[in-house]
Amino acid sequence: MRNIILNLAVSLDGYIAGPNGEYDWCFTDADYGMKDFFNRIDATIMGGVSYRLTKSMGENPYPHIVNHVISRNEPDPGAANVKMIRDDIDANTRRLKDQPGKDIWLFGGAQIIEVMLAARLVDELMLAVHPVTLGQGIPLFPRASDRQTWQLKKSIPYPSGLVQLVYTA
Repeated sequence: MRNIILNLAVSLDGYIAGPNGEYDWCFTDADYGMKDFFNRIDATIMGGVSYRLTKSMGENPYPHIVNHVISRNEPDPGAANVKMIRDDIDANTRRLKDQPGKDIWLFGGAQIIEVMLAARLVDELMLAVHPVTLGQGIPLFPRASDRQTWQLKKSIPYPSGLVQLVYTA
């Protein structure tokens, strides 16, 4: 069975984006383990807002992997590596997990993360904790539906002050 991994940047005060959705506070001066991470995955799951964000960075986001976009409204892009999930997120995600392949990156956004965590579909958290406080923005856990216990798998400190925390369900 494939694992779903939520891998994202988070501020010290728990925000995954600034108040206007900005990511200008995220460190980009080093790889921070992303090359190794990309070798672990062959698919993403993301919402429509995140898909539009990644698409704005280039014509076909992550062309080397299959991107599953959860959206009722996003038009089908017609790209071979983009698959739309229009309904029954829980069942469709469980089917993806049961398919052969590498792990799946839960890319975002905040609403999809909340749904996936509430359904206990996330197997691993990889949190790149940046030594920055934002004061406001989009929180990582806006409305945790219930208590979930995670086990620390590893902690990797970097000279920049960023700490990569990896937890398993």
